[in-house]
Amino acid sequence: MSYPDPRYFGDTGEINATFRPATADPDLVSRGTTYHYLSTTVSTGGEYGLYRVDMGPDFGGPSTHFHKSMSESFFILSGTMRLFDGRRWIDATAGDYLYVPVGGLHAFRNESGEPASMLMLFAPGAPREDYFEGVTELAGLSDEERAEFFVRHDSFFV
Repeated sequence: MSYPDPRYFGDTGEINATFRPATADPDLVSRGTTYHYLSTTVSTGGEYGLYRVDMGPDFGGPSTHFHKSMSESFFILSGTMRLFDGRRWIDATAGDYLYVPVGGLHAFRNESGEPASMLMLFAPGAPREDYFEGVTELAGLSDEERAEFFVRHDSFFV
């Protein structure tokens, strides 16, 4: 395995890093869960998307699903998250990590009764902000509209 082909061809480097302090306001607050859009597909040129998700004690989480175009990774920052790896449910705590390749069955939820926080990484990047913001509107959609929403956002539930 080798490094990818170069994409930067300068000789001096650039000043182009982005810093976001931990105290930054969340980008989305929905039903006791806050979403911090750390790196979006737009800001990374499609390389990846990285999100911090802080869940209240009553956040359920999605049922078992898979993605056809992207992998998803979970890194637990605090609390206890239940992660499904396609075979079993795991009580994951701070420092635990789950990588789900493209097509891999997975799910997550906070059933601990306490707040929990994790990082979610999607690679390559995808417009997950639209998914996070749109999922709050699902109750008002018809079955056909809901099905189209999930297909548009590469989420296939089993």
